[in-house]
Amino acid sequence: LANVAPPRGKLQNDNVADLEKNKIYTGNSEKVRIEPNKQLDSNGNDTTIKLYKRRWFIVLLFSSYSLCNSFQWIQYGIINNIFMKFYGVDSFTIDWMSMIYMLTYIPFIFPVTWVLDKKGLRVIALVATALNCAGTWIKVASVRPDLFAVTMLGQFCCSLAQVFILGMPSKIASVWFGSEEVSTACSIGVFGNQLGIAIGFLVPPILVPNVEDMDELASHIRLMFYITAGVATLLFMLVIFVFQERPVFPPTRAQATARLVPLEQYSYSASILRLLRNKPFILLIITYGLNVGCFYAVGTLLNRMIIDHYPGEELNAGRIGLTIVIAGMVGSLICGIWLDRSKTYKQTTLAVYLMSFIGMLVYSYTLDLGHLWVVFLTAGALGFFMTGYLPLGFEFGVELTYPEGEGTSSGLLNCSAQVFGIIFTISQGKIMDNYGTLSGNIFLCVFLFIGSVMTGTDCLFNV
Repeated sequence: LANVAPPRGKLQNDNVADLEKNKIYTGNSEKVRIEPNKQLDSNGNDTTIKLYKRRWFIVLLFSSYSLCNSFQWIQYGIINNIFMKFYGVDSFTIDWMSMIYMLTYIPFIFPVTWVLDKKGLRVIALVATALNCAGTWIKVASVRPDLFAVTMLGQFCCSLAQVFILGMPSKIASVWFGSEEVSTACSIGVFGNQLGIAIGFLVPPILVPNVEDMDELASHIRLMFYITAGVATLLFMLVIFVFQERPVFPPTRAQATARLVPLEQYSYSASILRLLRNKPFILLIITYGLNVGCFYAVGTLLNRMIIDHYPGEELNAGRIGLTIVIAGMVGSLICGIWLDRSKTYKQTTLAVYLMSFIGMLVYSYTLDLGHLWVVFLTAGALGFFMTGYLPLGFEFGVELTYPEGEGTSSGLLNCSAQVFGIIFTISQGKIMDNYGTLSGNIFLCVFLFIGSVMTGTDCLFNV
């Protein structure tokens, strides 16, 4: 796991014939076997490609610290009423504990993407896990009713860490994985984020029950924060000692070619301008933002939706959120595998978008029927398509913008999602306060329908 060179005496005793026979090379962080026949391009540059087993560990480690961070996005919102009571603030203030993740992303994504392109994956991973770890320990120190500002500071640190995380799945997939595995690897990267949200829906209502005694409530909140801090610290240490920048040999011809381009020839601002002139990608930015923004609004306001129709069901509100995200994780993996095999980006995007709209419509009109099992069923169907759209949008964006950097395209997509997420969450919350839950959900349905029409129009005229 560390850069350990072979014993000096052994290398001195090896003769040239042994080296030629064994072809052993001690690379960056691991021993690799050089390909017996190097592959050279017309200019004599080495374009040897190779896949490493370590690629699966890298993407799983990334997925794990993404999980730890996304868990904290919803840990306040899913027990909104409990944190309102503990800190003595209103529901809109607690909503901002989730929306701060969206707000922080917007101004910081562009400098962070520049750092990703200039400094690489390892630096981004170290900063992300360091900020996430710091945020969790600040929250541990905030468990007092008069320290809401401190817990907000901790959440801000975690939200800043998220900026260094969301754009990485497609970058890790392209740097470490073969062309037939890229969509699957990207889905695994997004999978961690979704699993973290799922755990964020499930665990806080279990660890922090709605008790009246404030000292007992404080002990429950403190336990949740300590567990999160312990996990975040472990992942930070793993990234320090294990996370590798890139494999010794690239996994694809495209990556081999990309390595031959001098870093000083790359212009981040020029890349942004080229993307903003790419009309199909601009359309994807809008439609992706509409879809994922709706998901953010549903997740943030889920506790309020369920408690409004089913009082005292905080635990089931978390389970419904879990159902949405678990179903979405299955959808993400299926979409990733399907795209690797079929490459039918436009058709798959349109189908998933339409089903997201239909799922939201059905969920909206069945929420107040009085049967929680119906809500579980419709929420699962909604999550399968709406959350399953996340990696699909990433990979479609990379496909539309090649050879631009993956971090740049995914950063713009996520920025759009955060903007729409804030707008939809605030707007739906106000509509729910004044006109009820159904009206708030219909508000989201309207925008999902607009996104479906825009996606269908693009598919029709750009087959």
